Amino acid sequence: MTLVVFTALCALLAAPGHIHPVLGFTAILCVALGSGASGALNQWYESDIDARMKRTAARPLPAGRMDRDSALHFGVGLGAFSVLTMGLAVNWVAAAILLAAILFYVLVYTVWLKRATPQNIVIGGAAGAFPPLIGWAAVTGEVSTLPVLLFVLVFLWTPPHFWSLALFVRPDYASAGVPMLPVVAGERTTRTQILLYTVPMVAAAIAPWPLGLAGAVYGVAAVALNAVFLFYAVRVAMSRETDPALMKPERRLFGFSILYLFALFGALVADRLLLA
Repeated sequence: MTLVVFTALCALLAAPGHIHPVLGFTAILCVALGSGASGALNQWYESDIDARMKRTAARPLPAGRMDRDSALHFGVGLGAFSVLTMGLAVNWVAAAILLAAILFYVLVYTVWLKRATPQNIVIGGAAGAFPPLIGWAAVTGEVSTLPVLLFVLVFLWTPPHFWSLALFVRPDYASAGVPMLPVVAGERTTRTQILLYTVPMVAAAIAPWPLGLAGAVYGVAAVALNAVFLFYAVRVAMSRETDPALMKPERRLFGFSILYLFALFGALVADRLLLA
């Protein structure tokens, strides 16, 4: 959720034009509320899975601190409030994209894909790629080439980010019956897929610089960050470790992938501020 809010904020700050600070704050608040609503509805629907997984068993529903009906009403109400506030206070283009992101995460990813296919995180990852579009549209009222590239970047970043985690928490997913790629296709296939998704992700991340959509500050940062990401992805692809407790390359890739997105979007904002 922190990354969702941060990528939306960076896109808002990098977008051409001007938005009143109060409206800008409102837009980012709506993104945060919409993300929270999505998480609440996800946990409402998946409370049975969460109860069987070590890393999620302490969440409010499986731990018995909240009943399912309250979670459902809270999630629906918060989601509706975030979309309506975005539309009335900012613009309806940003509100429509926010609504699409919430519905995609809840209905497409959580309800449909999560338990049905090992490609759940690939297709469902689009939900987490919407925030740059929302932040950009909040300022401009439209979507252009740069935010679309940012969408593609986050979309391609999600599988290596999440599968590196899934590799060392695979027993949790197996015990819960969730068909994550390491459970269904095995560790070697997962490691190969991580590298295969990293290559186009690198291209999408660097593309704004040669296309003239971002300056040298962003370009140099993108090249450096993606070189490190690719290095870790290669290390993961070459690893043959089967003990989750000893999967150091996978843990390093997962940890760096979070820093990577923060730093890359931060570099985009710095680039725009220096060129302004």
